[in-house]
Amino acid sequence: MFSRNARGLLDFLMAALCLWTAWHHTPAGALVRRGGAWLFNSRSTARPLLAYYGGVSSSGVSTSALVPSAPLVRPLSDAEALAYGTHLALKGLQQKARQPTLALAAELGVSSEALLDETQGPVAARRLLDGLAADFPNEEARLTAVFAGRIPARYALERVSAEGGAPTLELLSKQLPPGFEDASVAAAQALALTTAFGLAWPVPDSTRISSPFGYRLHPTLGRRKLHTGVDLSVPVGTAVHGVEEGIVRRASEDAVNGRVLIIDHGGGVTTAYCHNSELLVRVGQRVQRGELIARSGNTGRSTGPHLHYQLELSAQPVDPLRFRARPRPVATEPLP
Repeated sequence: MFSRNARGLLDFLMAALCLWTAWHHTPAGALVRRGGAWLFNSRSTARPLLAYYGGVSSSGVSTSALVPSAPLVRPLSDAEALAYGTHLALKGLQQKARQPTLALAAELGVSSEALLDETQGPVAARRLLDGLAADFPNEEARLTAVFAGRIPARYALERVSAEGGAPTLELLSKQLPPGFEDASVAAAQALALTTAFGLAWPVPDSTRISSPFGYRLHPTLGRRKLHTGVDLSVPVGTAVHGVEEGIVRRASEDAVNGRVLIIDHGGGVTTAYCHNSELLVRVGQRVQRGELIARSGNTGRSTGPHLHYQLELSAQPVDPLRFRARPRPVATEPLP
């Protein structure tokens, strides 16, 4: 059908297209681009892609502000959770990286001081999000506009739409102009926080917490160590339920965690359930919110029957009680 020379040209063009795709749209290409930028002291657009795959933050984003300073006083609606997550992600940005958001706030008549205030911040963030709803009805596109600004977000949205893609943070971040890496990471963090605020609880709400999140004298190792979750005091065989829809990434047993499940809820949010007596789901299975996933136990390195429940945001353990609406009775306090 084609001459030999024509086939050779087509092969060359396809090879060039494959190389371009690998360079711009794969983690390997992003790593090469980032290495080249470091070597030649130039800017790189690789960080949003690396952050999406690896859960890492860029230079303008701090993870220290990404946990509420106190437990919630009441449950949050979906809109309130999105606003609270946006407020916390904005607090995690360095001053220079906040400029597009603060400029947008001034345009919409929202106080910059209120956006960063601990008590007024979530309300101000909701006003900002509501002001963008008409132009950006999609939640992820709206978050992109909050942290990158209207014009860059609209440009990214038009490019994604022209290519027939869904307006996800992953695709939108690839279409943003250079210099908006921090905005992409902050938007992803805001979405992860929104998910965390909406999580259910794996056992009955009245369950006593025998050991909270934080540094403590380890009961079996005898040294001060970070307890990366909360221990929920339940008898062997208690039903353990998934706290949100997700995919099972691990269902196995080891000497420390006993029979353990890890569920990926997307957007950098994972939960772990340790020391079970029985696992009822398998790796790769999609589970629903409230689905029975395990029976609690006393397996692994444990001093008594309980469920160790752990929440991680971008591979960093955080206190799940900070995302709960009601304070819970605690048996012991972590060491200062």
